[in-house]
Amino acid sequence: MSDITRRNFVKVLGTAAFLPGAATPALALAATESVTPATTNDVPVYRFFNAEEVAFMEAACERLIPADEYGPSATQAWVTNYFDKQLGGAWGAGERLYRSGPWQQGTPTQGYQLPFTPAELFRAAIRAINAEFTAQGKRFATLDGDAQDAYLKTLQAGGKELGDVPSGVFFELLLKMTMEGYFADPIYGGNKDMLAWKMIGFPGAYANYYEAIDAHGVAFVREPMSIGSDGHGHTHVDPNIPASL
Repeated sequence: MSDITRRNFVKVLGTAAFLPGAATPALALAATESVTPATTNDVPVYRFFNAEEVAFMEAACERLIPADEYGPSATQAWVTNYFDKQLGGAWGAGERLYRSGPWQQGTPTQGYQLPFTPAELFRAAIRAINAEFTAQGKRFATLDGDAQDAYLKTLQAGGKELGDVPSGVFFELLLKMTMEGYFADPIYGGNKDMLAWKMIGFPGAYANYYEAIDAHGVAFVREPMSIGSDGHGHTHVDPNIPASL
């Protein structure tokens, strides 16, 4: 939430998103369920979020990654669809999380220490946020941008409980999954039409770029390719691209 330019933002995130071993939130390590996005008139069909949750998520993600001259916003890239499909699947249900306790405050190096599944965490936190604004006769989604930013900064600062979910934990996961949904392969529900990849010049899942991974100063000018570009889940080999660049 600091005052940084989008150019620097996408340089850092676009690089980190594809570096082997790049830092990933412990909860979000398995948030990679392949989906076939459902659409109605080219908009996501939400199967996990209800209408009130959608209103908060779309507004919050728009503040985290707004549209500008460099590229699309989070909602234009279907980041909220990524959230919906991951939280509504096995990962959201905590399929691979340790769930037997004890639930104690851990150190930062100990990773996630809460009893909630990812789906329960988001549902509880958003319910608490919406209840807070309802009590004031307001809605987060209808605040102006500055007011939305100010509220998100209070979540980021921590020290606030959102239905037993620490606000700092919720904000960290919200931000990191927003980045994931923006830059991940579209097969997972976000990065619609590979808009984020096109913005940063990432080529996607071309198997025959293997020899060029360590090359520098190479411009990939062709359309990016998703894992899902092949109906069998395999990457294509483009006969027009030489085996060695």
